[in-house]
Order: sequence, then structure tokens, then C-alpha cells
Amino acid sequence: MGKIEAVIFDWAGTTVDYGCFAPVQVFTEVFQDMGINPTQEEVREPMGMLKWDHIRTMLEMDRIKKAWIEKYGREPEDEDADKMYANYEPALLKILSQYAKPKPYVVETVKKLKEKGIKIGSTTGYTDVMMEIVVPEAAKQGYSPDCWYSPDSCQKMGRPYPYMIFKNMETLKVDSVDKVLKAGDTVSDILEGKNAGVFTVGILEGSSVIGLSEAEFEALSEEEKEIRLKTAEKKYREAGADAVVRDIRGILAYI
Repeated sequence: MGKIEAVIFDWAGTTVDYGCFAPVQVFTEVFQDMGINPTQEEVREPMGMLKWDHIRTMLEMDRIKKAWIEKYGREPEDEDADKMYANYEPALLKILSQYAKPKPYVVETVKKLKEKGIKIGSTTGYTDVMMEIVVPEAAKQGYSPDCWYSPDSCQKMGRPYPYMIFKNMETLKVDSVDKVLKAGDTVSDILEGKNAGVFTVGILEGSSVIGLSEAEFEALSEEEKEIRLKTAEKKYREAGADAVVRDIRGILAYI
């Protein structure tokens, strides 16, 4: 890793929406509408992917696929994902503005990075339409990166493809992947960063990988917190993370 010139953050679960709850709530609802009850683990596993890809990935999970075949007498198809996504997007758009609050330490950490001359980019599993709600709402509350790209900007090739990171690099005029740090809260984020060849960091607290609200996390005993943090760290490391930090402030150590 060279001298870092740009930090590229994910959105929900990383910089806003502690615990990444907006997408989870709606994924759960669209599956329940089809008569399938997904578990929290099933819903969270593909987190960070483009939302249609996320639904399709869930439909291919063994338990869900079996339940689908039992209910509909056939395997799930792309058309089913299309239909579910058509319900997903409007439901998510309705609630998104309530889930754009910056996570603890985000505003001040980003300010410190900018003071050091670091450019701030971002990638997301949300679409442009979703981001049109999230971005202004987060800005009102003190967080606005220099640029952002959704999978809509690269032919819907979202994570784990690296193209959103390259779009950021182009806009921020960074000439080498060695000068970029990518931070996120899902396995998809780590894979995106590794595929782009950038230094990749997993953020623990408030992440989708841990999947708890701030109140739920704070209510845990220190021992329980440690167990959750270690389990999440292991997931990031297995995906290839170069570093894992407890919260966003940890990134400053790598600049």
C-alpha cells in the first residue's frame, strides 16, 4: 500500500444506518409475501450486493429453494426475482429516509480525513433512485462524500465486481490502486476491494455482519461483545480483508 490518497466507503452499515437495517427489513417482507420465511442469517449473507442479485442469491439458498419448490412445485427463476424486486424497491424507498443517519464517529472521522487532504469516495448496493433519498438526508446530518457510484453506473455490475471503485478513482483522479483504501461492513465489500486490488478494511461495530442495532449491541456484556466482534472479524479475514477495525476511527491508523 502506498500513501493513501482516497478512502472509499460503503453506505448502509458502514457510514449510515447502524446495523444495516433498512434493506434487511424489506428483504424479509418480500420473501414473506411469497410465503417464505427467511432467517436473519439468510437475509444478511448476500448483503452489499446489488439488490436484485441479493434476492436471486437468496432464492438459490438450499433451505429457501426447498421451501419454494414445496410451495410452487418448481425451482425459483429469474422472473420470480424480477417480481420480488418490483415489490422490494418501492417498499425500501418508503422507509429509506429514516435510515440515513450517520453512524457514531463518522462525521468527525471524515472531517479528519479531509483535513489530511484525503479524498472521500463511496460505493453502494443501493441503486441511483435509492441514493437520491439517502445522499441528501445524510448530508443534512453532516456526512457527504466527494462522490458516490451505484451499480447503475457500471451496467449493474455491482459487488463483488470492482468497477464502482474504479469509477471513484477516475472521478477523484487517483492514479494507482495502491493509493486507495476501501472500507465496508459486509463480505461483498471486502471482495469488491480485493477484486479492485486496493487495501481493504472491515468495520465491526454497527456492521451488517454483526447485525445488531446500537441499543442491542450496547446491551451485551463485554464478553458477549467480544464473541460477536471476533466472529465478525473472522468472516472479514476469510474474505481477504487486509485489516479489521472496531469502528470507523480505526481507519485513521492506516492513513
